[in-house]
Amino acid sequence: MGRHRISPSDTPSSRGGPGGPSSRHRGRTAALTAVLVLAVGAGTFPVLRGGLLPVGGACRSGTVRIGAVASPDIAPAITRIADRARAEHAMTDGRCLDVRVTARDAAQVAAQLDASGGSAGSAGAAKVPDFAVWIPDDSIWVSGLVASGQGSSVSPMGSVASSPVVVGALGAQADALGWPAKTYSWAELTGAAARTGLRLGSPDPAHSATGMLALAMINASITRGAGGDSAAADAQSAGAAKLLAQRTAPTAAQALATLPGSSAPAALSDPRRDQALMLSEQAAYTHNGGSGPALRLFYPKDGAATLDYPYTLVDEMQHDVDQARAATRFLGLLGQADAVRTLTEAGFRPPAGGAAAATVRQAGGRAPQPVTASPVPPPSAADLQKLRLMWQITVQSARITTVVDVSGSMATPVPGSGRTRLDVTKASLRQALGQFTDRDEIGLWRFSTRLDGSRDYQKVVPTGRLGQQSGGATVRDRLNAAFGALEPVPDGSTGLYDTALAVYRDATASYAAGEFNAVVILTDGANEDPGSISLDALTTGLKALGDPARPVPLIAIAVGPDADKSACDTFARATGGAAYRVDDPAQIQAVLLKAVVAAATGAAARTP
Repeated sequence: MGRHRISPSDTPSSRGGPGGPSSRHRGRTAALTAVLVLAVGAGTFPVLRGGLLPVGGACRSGTVRIGAVASPDIAPAITRIADRARAEHAMTDGRCLDVRVTARDAAQVAAQLDASGGSAGSAGAAKVPDFAVWIPDDSIWVSGLVASGQGSSVSPMGSVASSPVVVGALGAQADALGWPAKTYSWAELTGAAARTGLRLGSPDPAHSATGMLALAMINASITRGAGGDSAAADAQSAGAAKLLAQRTAPTAAQALATLPGSSAPAALSDPRRDQALMLSEQAAYTHNGGSGPALRLFYPKDGAATLDYPYTLVDEMQHDVDQARAATRFLGLLGQADAVRTLTEAGFRPPAGGAAAATVRQAGGRAPQPVTASPVPPPSAADLQKLRLMWQITVQSARITTVVDVSGSMATPVPGSGRTRLDVTKASLRQALGQFTDRDEIGLWRFSTRLDGSRDYQKVVPTGRLGQQSGGATVRDRLNAAFGALEPVPDGSTGLYDTALAVYRDATASYAAGEFNAVVILTDGANEDPGSISLDALTTGLKALGDPARPVPLIAIAVGPDADKSACDTFARATGGAAYRVDDPAQIQAVLLKAVVAAATGAAARTP
């Protein structure tokens, strides 16, 4: 039945899990079963399976009206089906069926249902239409309500259509990528976009199922290609997310509006216009039926996630039996031949997949692109939560102060490289800097012992926005130069504890609301300053400076075998951060990005 098809028994609220199924969910399922039994007992089962009951005086016995809310892409087709049913006097229990369809983004509906406890007609959800049926573009919205504890408010009853999520490119860019003969994985496509400067857009994964499923496929593709190297996979995934975040539109419809409106050279070369887009096959079908430049579709060879358009009953305990049976009746109509034809003509595939050749062709698909590949399994609820947090971190600006050990031991050669620990560390930091946008704030401190009078630390570049200019140079330029100028201090020792407390005090005092704030300390040794505070005093001081409402996790990266990873663990955990060991300084970039994602995820979870 396709890659997302859900029945009530598939939802976490009806399986085991914490507390088992709720009494309300059991009651709802029983009520739904009773509706179907009553329908059979009343002799109306043929109505559900097909054909219209004899009218004999149109709507003489009255009308049953229900509201339906559908994703904007499928709403026009659902409206046509509902209008036809009304015009032909489709019956439910001897009365005319009248379904009124409203188009609304699934993210908005899910947010309203979640905020109102699932009751669409409650005072807390005054802006949500009084509807019995919801057809979002994908089951991830239903799963999200289940995960938030609102699973008792929705009952998915099966998919009414499907459409794979793919990548569309304008003609010239598609040709440059070798379309249609050359196939790519999701990771290869995003990598090619980064290398070639392709203006690749996407709907916002936080508000669009298309964007979220594309992000999930990219992440899965990168993970498979990393061969078990989770640090490298996390770093590459963060980089891909950063790439998408640069050209993100709030919704799928707004993402489509970023494409050129004409084939005029000025429109095609406009840097504000996207040249390629993450989108559904149906969206490409509709776009290519218009007047703008046509898209050519890449169907990634490692599989396509598929929008599954679940037919969902909404809090049916708030509706009477007639409305519940009418909603079930409309589901039966959506499976009839004329309704399936209407959906196909709008560019949708059947629930089980298998698009008509004409649909694929108008959408911009051609063999040998794998246009008929089977849908891949959807991301799990846990994977979706992790992706949402990663995306939130990616699009949220970061404020990170980096603190680099320049003690004499950082002059130790790295075996086989011909470079010192500090040389490799500087190169890794410069590479990591490229992963941050001009909106991010980064700073640099260095430490050893007695660098600034009696102090073991020195602020080299104040933490500032990378794109900000001062004296003809940006903060990014100054950081690149400062990283390159770092040198080991001959005979310098490691003044770790005093430095950690001082930089943390500075970071918490200059906390930037609405950004991810963190301190990153890189060291290859243990604390060697006999006059410094103790580890216990450091830990106590860090805890005193911390504020759960203003989290600043400290990330410690212990470089090489002589670094005191145990002590780093102790004081980093006091801030909600963590410590990591790298045996090769070349691993710093990957570990740093992984650590930032992990720390930001933890900070988001702990923030009141």
